[in-house]
Amino acid sequence: MRLGCIADDFTGATDLANELASRGLRTSLLFGIPADLDLAKIDAVVIALKSRSIAPDAAAEQSLAALRWLKQAGCERFYFKYCSTFDSTDAGNIGPVLEVMAADLGVEAVIACPAFPATGRTVYQGHLFVGDRLLNESTMRDHPLNPMLDADLVRVLQRQTRGTVGLLPREILAAGAAAEAMAKHRGAGMIAVIADAICDEDLALLGQYCAGVPLASGASGLASGIARALAPPDACRASAPLPEAGASRCAILAGSCSAATRRQAELAAERYPSLRLSLRAGETPEEVVARAKDWIDKQALDRPLLIYSTATPDMVEAQRRAWPDGASAAFEAILAEMAAYLFEDGGGALIVAGGETSGAVVSRLGLGRIDIGPEIDPGVPWTIAARDEGPPLLLTLKSGNFGSDDFFLKAWEHLDD
Repeated sequence: MRLGCIADDFTGATDLANELASRGLRTSLLFGIPADLDLAKIDAVVIALKSRSIAPDAAAEQSLAALRWLKQAGCERFYFKYCSTFDSTDAGNIGPVLEVMAADLGVEAVIACPAFPATGRTVYQGHLFVGDRLLNESTMRDHPLNPMLDADLVRVLQRQTRGTVGLLPREILAAGAAAEAMAKHRGAGMIAVIADAICDEDLALLGQYCAGVPLASGASGLASGIARALAPPDACRASAPLPEAGASRCAILAGSCSAATRRQAELAAERYPSLRLSLRAGETPEEVVARAKDWIDKQALDRPLLIYSTATPDMVEAQRRAWPDGASAAFEAILAEMAAYLFEDGGGALIVAGGETSGAVVSRLGLGRIDIGPEIDPGVPWTIAARDEGPPLLLTLKSGNFGSDDFFLKAWEHLDD
């Protein structure tokens, strides 16, 4: 096994596995730490955790357990994957996880680079940009769980760690002097180093360096650069073929309220039968589930369905006022029940939008492993989830911010090719 990876959420793990497969690494994506796994034909393993927004100590403990499992499986090179928008708070969880992983491996000056130019995320002079805007000027400023108010990643990561955080500027990287600069950072006892990258060529150079050290961290862009350095020169995309969805249900379950998913849901609602979920005052989640099941039963099998809680910020706030006892968690549980109901007979195809929603759906369906299929948009592939009985489930787990406006429409076109 050439690379062992730990991702802090499920959609990010899928994004990462997609990038590794695109560079020719035979990749297996696991949800949590398995009891056992045959790794004979696997180049890279991604262990997906739900550790992004939990308590820092718990995130560090879970990540360390995953790291030790990968070590026991024979891996010697590791990658910690987090979001390309560096989702975190001043308490963590990126810094605390990096610290425990570095300590366990006995390394210093771990590269941290969330750049992913294919999705508009770049880092320059240690500052993270989303498109042409600084992180704190983007929609991430209003993120409901981890609002990002500072684009200076050296400062952000420094607040999360006890050790010193440094910077690897782009001019040093472009001059081919990364190894020398990183040696100085290690000599100074730095815990982590934010690395600039504004294009795929920068990530390829960073990947060459990171492929030779035990631990690196970042978004899927840097992981792609590492895979590029590790894979054979003539490697092709290592994707599993998609089985036919057949006559089973096809559906979109959208829980993300990001601007990207709102646009995607809007277009899909014009094309497909759609149901917007809402929590009425005094209503239980079970009653919402019952209403939704009744609606599903009336729909034909020949068209995808859209079931969504995606809403504008004003609508989200109105829902919180009407249902103050954890509306977000309730929607995640409701959408997970919809997934179970839609595919209780096995098979079919499902697109899930939103990290927390994806985690809830995967957990409810009891999925332990998926194989990576063809890419739909940068960072978002179809995957194949085997089941104990019956045909496999075709599954797409989409980060809320990813995908073109017509993503939900063209995803089905891949199944018709």
